[in-house]
Amino acid sequence: MGWWGPGDVVGKPLSKCDPDQIECLTKVEATLLSLDRGLNREVLLYHLQQAEDLTIIRAGKRVDSMLDQLLTWLAKKFGSEVKQGHLIDLGLTHQDIAELLGISRVTVTRTLGIFEQQGVIQRLSIHRIILQDSEVWHYEI
Repeated sequence: MGWWGPGDVVGKPLSKCDPDQIECLTKVEATLLSLDRGLNREVLLYHLQQAEDLTIIRAGKRVDSMLDQLLTWLAKKFGSEVKQGHLIDLGLTHQDIAELLGISRVTVTRTLGIFEQQGVIQRLSIHRIILQDSEVWHYEI
């Protein structure tokens, strides 16, 4: 349960899932780490912090707030700065986002449409979003 990027450590020692399954949405280069070399305190702390971040995002009371926080988190973790804001180019589907947040795909699609109308995001294609700079990111539904 989570989304990882370059330099992140994932795998069996960090999960109780059996079997452990990881789906790659982008090209991946994996490196085998030994338990004594790969699982230091920093790795464990980072893994816990990511799980905590996602738990806090999912605990939101309002769908727009959860999606706002998730897009901000994705932009910080995986986004690249562009002239208009932060590009999130992960190949995530509305269903992927819905499953992470525990809401329906239709709700994700509708809320992203509202965000686009309000100028909070700009959709470049089906899987690419530009999140506007944070000072624009204040609205009420």
